[in-house]
Amino acid sequence: MAHVVELTYYPIKGCAGVTTGEAFLTPAGLAHDRSFMVVSEEGVFRSQRRDPRLALIRPAIDSDGERLTLHAPHTEPLELPVDASGARRPVDLFGTAYQGIDQGDTAAEWLSDVLRARSRLVRVPPEHDRVTDGRTPGTSGYADSCALHLISRSTLDLLNRKLAERGTAPLPMNRFRPNIVIDGWLDPHTEDRVHGLRIGTTELGYAKLAIRCAVTLVEQESGGRAGPEPLRTLAGYRRAAQGGVAFGTKLSVLRTGRVRVGDAVTATSWGESELHAYQASAPAAARMTRWHGAPPR
Repeated sequence: MAHVVELTYYPIKGCAGVTTGEAFLTPAGLAHDRSFMVVSEEGVFRSQRRDPRLALIRPAIDSDGERLTLHAPHTEPLELPVDASGARRPVDLFGTAYQGIDQGDTAAEWLSDVLRARSRLVRVPPEHDRVTDGRTPGTSGYADSCALHLISRSTLDLLNRKLAERGTAPLPMNRFRPNIVIDGWLDPHTEDRVHGLRIGTTELGYAKLAIRCAVTLVEQESGGRAGPEPLRTLAGYRRAAQGGVAFGTKLSVLRTGRVRVGDAVTATSWGESELHAYQASAPAAARMTRWHGAPPR
């Protein structure tokens, strides 16, 4: 039977995750997921794409979201009260304007020292009303797109077998930074075809494939880039219609509730994989043109 084997939320976009045995699922994803974001002094979001040292920052937030603690190697931890009502400032996420509540100069100085670049920390304001796209629209905090990112163990197992054929070491699941990891689906990429699922009392709807970017090249423990994998190998069998490569899926929340490791996962509706539909309809030459013309961000 398919079941949940890992739950992870990422309090600060781009920073290390918090693995937990249970979490409350809100309309915007696991509670506290991507509710904070590191930005430049101009308000542009920071990502491991350009700032891989974000992976070194390990945040912890209390259950009510009122205190945030930041940890990083060779740096004194910083504990700060969360400001959820202060003045708003404009922030930029992939060219779209949102608002953020600045968390003050102490947090800014701490982050700037760790990242070696002038930075500030902002929190999602209560009135944040972002609408995400995909087959099932939804909302999220400062995530790249949708509320949840899901991968099955069999999907990673297939990639690691292909890496082994190249003489390359296997990759851990955290290289892909999912919120939910599922075991029990024997066929790799089953998540591509599950368009509705139930976990405990919660219900989720398929939004779109997860298009991978340069973040997958960052070794999450060291905060350093680790070479061309997995993008090189994924390019051989997971090219997506919109460019780049797909690995895992993005989901919207249809019914909130509590989710736990060990919960059964029930597929409530199925559909054709978007990736397979594209690969079946596009000539090989056209697929190569799309790939080379639109590399992963």
